[in-house]
Parts: sequence; C-alpha cells; structure tokens
Amino acid sequence: MGTAAATLTGLMFVVTTLIAGIDAHLSILNAAVSAFNTPTVVQFGAVLLLAGILSAPWQTFSSLSLVLGLLGLGMVLYLVIVVRRMRRVTHYQSTLEDWLWYVSFPLLCHVLLIVAAFVLPENPVPALYMVGLAMMLLLLVGIRNAWDNVTFLAVERAHSENENKNKNVEVREVGKTGHPKNKSSK
Repeated sequence: MGTAAATLTGLMFVVTTLIAGIDAHLSILNAAVSAFNTPTVVQFGAVLLLAGILSAPWQTFSSLSLVLGLLGLGMVLYLVIVVRRMRRVTHYQSTLEDWLWYVSFPLLCHVLLIVAAFVLPENPVPALYMVGLAMMLLLLVGIRNAWDNVTFLAVERAHSENENKNKNVEVREVGKTGHPKNKSSK
C-alpha cells in the first residue's frame, strides 16, 4: 500500500498541471486546490506514513498505539481545516458527493485509526486489521478523489480553452468602429 500511495502522490503532481490551462482568478484556483487536491495528497501521504509506521520495529504496542492515535487525531483536525476550505471555494457549491468523499469517508478512516490505537495494546490482531482497513479505505478514497479532480479539471480546462477561442474570434470580428461586423454583409 505504501508503494501505491507514493506512486499516486506523484501522479497528483501531474493532475495539478491541468490547472495551468484554466482561465480563472488565482485566488479561486488556490481555494479549490486547497480544498480538493491537497487533501487527496495528504491522504496518500498518510497511507505512506502508516506503511512506514507499521514496518518499524516497535518495542511495545503501547508506543505504536500512541503514534497511531496521534496520527488519527491529527488527521481529524486536518479535516476541520478541509471543511473550512471547502466552504470558502467561490463559484462552486460542494455537493453531497463531495462532502461524503472529501470529509465523511476520510473521517471514518481516521476514527478507525483512533479506535485501533485504543484497542491495540489489549487486542493487537483486530487493531491491526482496523489499521489495514483504514489504510485501504484511505487509498481507495484518494484514488476516487484524484479521479474526480482529474475529470473536473480536464472539463474546466477544455471549457476555458473554448472560451478563449471564442474571445479571440470576437476580437478578430470587431471592425474599425469598435462594433462587431455584420456577418450577413460582405
């Protein structure tokens, strides 16, 4: 899972290059990247971090439990920031689907990590299954959200390019008087 998370994190950099062709105000693009792209990269990073944490030679389950609990808690706090960012995105109204995939499902994963942290010292086997489930879900949510970002940005980029082409055509059609030429007269 760590390898998949690292690879998908790299692909998110490619996704971000799609933003370059979108004709929108910089603050709008920054708000959208902060609300939707960055959390996806953070989720992939969390899976990569969890893979590293689980492969470390821990002396006691209580030490691992503390680290998992702190990571889960930190990710919940980060989701609070994501919610604030999603509400600040102008010119886009987040849908129920956005709230589920960018907030609710990741929250479920982070709560799983926190529960696993409490269960781990007494019952390590089910706790580690919970951590594995949280990692798998975070990876799947991240893949879905990356796909959502790619398709949205590709459509927005195509729309911006079409608008720019239409503007260029209008500029060429404007006559010396500053009014558009009458297309019916030659």
